[in-house]
Amino acid sequence: MKDVLLVGAGKIGSMIADFLASSGDYRVTVADRSAEALAKLETATKVETVTLDVADKAALESLMKGKFAVLSAAPFQVTTKIADAAKAAGAHYLDLTEDVASTRHVKKLAEGAQTAFIPQCGLAPGFITIVAYDIAKHFDELQDVRMRVGALPKFPSNALGYNLTWSTDGVINEYCEPCEAIIEGKLSETPPLEEVEELAIDGVQYEAFNTSGGLGTLPHTLEGKVRNLNYRTMRYPGHAAIMKMLLNDLRMRDKRDLLKEVMEHSLPMTMQDVVIVFVTVSGMKNGKLVQETYANKVYAQEIEGRQRTAIQVTTASGICTVLDMLADGSLPARGFVRQEDIPLDAFLKNRFGRYYATPDYTPLAMAEATPGLVNAQADRSLIHA
Repeated sequence: MKDVLLVGAGKIGSMIADFLASSGDYRVTVADRSAEALAKLETATKVETVTLDVADKAALESLMKGKFAVLSAAPFQVTTKIADAAKAAGAHYLDLTEDVASTRHVKKLAEGAQTAFIPQCGLAPGFITIVAYDIAKHFDELQDVRMRVGALPKFPSNALGYNLTWSTDGVINEYCEPCEAIIEGKLSETPPLEEVEELAIDGVQYEAFNTSGGLGTLPHTLEGKVRNLNYRTMRYPGHAAIMKMLLNDLRMRDKRDLLKEVMEHSLPMTMQDVVIVFVTVSGMKNGKLVQETYANKVYAQEIEGRQRTAIQVTTASGICTVLDMLADGSLPARGFVRQEDIPLDAFLKNRFGRYYATPDYTPLAMAEATPGLVNAQADRSLIHA
């Protein structure tokens, strides 16, 4: 049994702790500065809890000593402090951040490290990065890679078409920071909330627009190998226009704490949500222009007698799967590990990764290993242009 430290006792942290502790393979300690949050942890198996402020560097490092790994489910603002302490303590490090600056810091820490540093292990970046890179490898020559993710209420009931399902700080951050993309072969930055597009999935209308961080390290991995690469967040129509008014016209991007207070006061939480993952890749294969698409919806569900949101399940299953793969030797045990280094078929076969499994898509590696699946997969997901 491996000892792990989880920093962060919020909604996602609670799901991570439950997954790991219930597996029987991890002894979990959960740390948070809020004793109230620790008391509200919902886990089927008892976990140890410690009230701790990550600003207390000595106490944080001491708590990490002897731990196999440290998992950060804390707000992105403290990511670097936790990563610094993990390196000092000699523990593997995993996080969920979408913050670009934090990931650059973690990458620098990984240089020459004797342990693994694996940031961005959630949904986006995270699982969607794994999917996009897996599909991209099917092509002889890449043209366009489009990645879209939505974490949405099933039953929108306000003008924003949105309910709080995860970190408010994280949402505001991705709406305010510059977005990476590859445009006509060049690594570029684009403004958030721009390039709004309309799309429909299963008859439901959505809009998608630029947000920061969703591509993870993929732009640097595919630089010089793809014509266009972009990531956009999906919302119900009208959301982007309202957020642009709040952030730009009312200049609340300069008063993020106030915007957070307004959103948390006005937008209710919901346990009835859906996560949508949509990736489309086009390029040349065997001399033909081909498109391959992955589309998946994950809904809120009951796990171990507790109702869990879709964003809890998808985010927690991502980091727990990566931890499992690190523990069993499937991933490098030292240095910087990118999400695109993680094979999709191995991810989906994992006990935690199975929550992403869908009958509508079979990774090519799995299909080729299973007689009768290759043609079925090709018929479902390849469209000749």
